[in-house]
Amino acid sequence: MGFTIGSSRGIRDIRSGTRRRGRTSECTAVAEFTGLWGWDVVAGARAAGSACSCGDTKCPTPGAHPLTFAPEVRAGATLDEVTDAWAELPGAAVMLPVGRAFDAIEVAEPAGRRALARLERMGLPLGPVTATPDHRAQFLVAPGAAAELPSLLYRMGWDDPTSLDLRGLGPGTHITAPPSDRGGLGPVRWLRSPALDSATKPPAARLLLGTLAYVAHRSRA
Repeated sequence: MGFTIGSSRGIRDIRSGTRRRGRTSECTAVAEFTGLWGWDVVAGARAAGSACSCGDTKCPTPGAHPLTFAPEVRAGATLDEVTDAWAELPGAAVMLPVGRAFDAIEVAEPAGRRALARLERMGLPLGPVTATPDHRAQFLVAPGAAAELPSLLYRMGWDDPTSLDLRGLGPGTHITAPPSDRGGLGPVRWLRSPALDSATKPPAARLLLGTLAYVAHRSRA
């Protein structure tokens, strides 16, 4: 694994030995995210054991945060532009800023899988869904969902999102995108891959939330 280092000097030091100008799977994924789905992308840290590639020996979230010195790759970037950007940060994880093109609703993966199957049978509109190596499912929904989550659940008769193990992710947070590793635990995977009708215009949270809350409640019970 080619680790980036948390300083400009460190980056210069590793370029001569590990700089990769070839088009990696990460480059292809980033170009798809920016070019097809209209998502911004930022390079993230990687982890090996308890060590984080950001260079902070006391990093509180090793391998699970953006690199503060890395510029964002903006929506619309081409494969050539992505390849040039990622060559500066070999081995970086692919991370997506939340709260712009989408928010996310996170739930335990077993409940998320059951809810996804139920929602697909119901024919409801769905956006992309990821599964993290720490067994969480993340449903991408329209921006604003995280802020509205408590009130939406309350109107549906659920008083406390934490009792359901539901969490809204909004502005200021990032999710790790497939095929990148998160926190040294393993790769993030798609439970439902992006598509033109879902990634560019994810569904409103209220369309999914009733089913997610019900299945999460049953799972915890």
